[in-house]
Amino acid sequence: MAKTYNGSCLCGAVSYTAGGPVRNVTACHCTQCRKQTGHHYATTNVVDENLKVTGLQYITWYHASDDAKRGFCRVCGSALFWKRHSDPHTAILAGSLDGETGLKLEKHIYCADKGDYYEISDGLPQHP
Repeated sequence: MAKTYNGSCLCGAVSYTAGGPVRNVTACHCTQCRKQTGHHYATTNVVDENLKVTGLQYITWYHASDDAKRGFCRVCGSALFWKRHSDPHTAILAGSLDGETGLKLEKHIYCADKGDYYEISDGLPQHP
């Protein structure tokens, strides 16, 4: 049986359940992700049909590009989701998951855009 993951925004207006399987965590260092969160994005993802969200009325979707949108709680500002328009998966911010997940960071992407104030030194794959 697949694991179920629960999560929410900081204020609790938005909560969700993601039925596994989910992907291990990817850290995105692109400028947009850094601007939205103040550091880098760390996400897992789940097939859309396995993601159940409560509090949809509190989610604002920001269309950051022609290709994707970013979902956040409009009450507390918590970044929660990233969605490529043509993909049947939704990325979930790993920091919004509740409790122990058993997930592991597996790679870094858009490393060429990373901030100059930190180093990536965990030995995981890095993609420009």
